[in-house]
Amino acid sequence: MLVDEIDIIVQGGKGGKGCVSFFGKTDGGPDGGDGGRGGDVYIQAISDLYALNQFVAKNFRGAQDGKEGSSNKKSGAAGNDIAILLPIGTVITDAKDKKVELNELDKKILIARGGLGGRGNAFFKSSTKTTPKYAQPGLRGERKNLALKLKLIADFGLIGLPNAGKSSLLNELTNAAVKIGNYPFTTLEPNLGVCNGKIIADIPGLIEGASEGKGLGHRFLKHIEKVRLLLHCISSESENPLRDYNVIHSELEKYNPTLLEKEEIIFITKSDLVDEAKIKKITKDLNKTKKKIIPVSIHNWDSIQELSQVVN
Repeated sequence: MLVDEIDIIVQGGKGGKGCVSFFGKTDGGPDGGDGGRGGDVYIQAISDLYALNQFVAKNFRGAQDGKEGSSNKKSGAAGNDIAILLPIGTVITDAKDKKVELNELDKKILIARGGLGGRGNAFFKSSTKTTPKYAQPGLRGERKNLALKLKLIADFGLIGLPNAGKSSLLNELTNAAVKIGNYPFTTLEPNLGVCNGKIIADIPGLIEGASEGKGLGHRFLKHIEKVRLLLHCISSESENPLRDYNVIHSELEKYNPTLLEKEEIIFITKSDLVDEAKIKKITKDLNKTKKKIIPVSIHNWDSIQELSQVVN
């Protein structure tokens, strides 16, 4: 199961306490050291798209606390930093609606600072306070509630109504081994494959009303936002191919009108199941969209070769 949205809590480490200490006995000079700084929390993008699954069982991540100061003016050790590994394409939103988007692999971004360590009593010695008997507690690290939302970063996005043949095409082009079947919503999560070095995302079947949360669409529409080219699959068995096309386009527009600005190619899928006259009729109907139209069949080697060139 691909987790693509989840809330987590992160916290920088607490600063260590300053030390109250004196040389020799209590009548000696103060020699309490400072506490160590708490560790920072970083986020880092990795290529594992299932990395958000780690938070299902436990959604809190905290850096190590700083150590207490000690006598002889020794400062406590700083707490260790932590790096939280998130899938590339993750959008991170905090309680103030500030957004960070992970678009670069391995780059670390500071998300929550550790607290400063407290000053030991040696720091407070002065001409008027020769034997201070107090020190500072360490400060707490930053605590943040974060909403994580994964948006797949792919070159091409296969879209279309359920049973339009998207998963079959992905399997044929990329050997992705995606589950397929002749019933709605066989694909319950986005699937990825690589063809000619380019990433293809199979977006689960959209339906009318997807932009309003019906079916699986609302959950997965966000994954289309980053693709460069939309590959719109329409089944040759459809009773009204142009309506199928318009249903999907309407949902894209309602969700984000800028999606309609993306380059788009229409695939007439399962072309082996109908005769040539039916393909010509479907093509004529879809010509109204003014998009490039390509009949394809996973059982036709030539059409798959043509398709592989499209995603080159």
